[in-house]
Amino acid sequence: MLGKASKGQAKIVIATGKRKTSIARAIIKPGKGRIWINGVPLEIWPIELAKLKMFEPLVLVGDLWQQVDIKVNVKGGGYMSQADAVRMAIARGLLRYADDNEELKRILNDYDRFMLSGDPRRTEPEKYMRYSARRRWQKSYR
Repeated sequence: MLGKASKGQAKIVIATGKRKTSIARAIIKPGKGRIWINGVPLEIWPIELAKLKMFEPLVLVGDLWQQVDIKVNVKGGGYMSQADAVRMAIARGLLRYADDNEELKRILNDYDRFMLSGDPRRTEPEKYMRYSARRRWQKSYR
């Protein structure tokens, strides 16, 4: 059951987040406030800076996250890109779990507008006969 729960069924929300080439899928259902990222609890996530970034939406929503369990699968990209994708998936999922609460949406947007909408920046493609997107061959005759 996705979205609103009918009698006798638990409410389950599925949300996605993307950043560069990372894609995260969060499944949020009633629970005790446990969070897993690719099967690893968030509390023992090895990269401290990424862990803090993933924890941001949980701090902003208050006690709501302690009433749900969140399982996130993330793949692609680097570890900070994955952290941003997880952060977006968690924020979107918690907002939908709270039935699109306007106050919560305003709090998340005021903190960081990319937490709900996504970051459109991508890497620039490499051009023909160059080392990188912008670097050109040096000229010594100027």
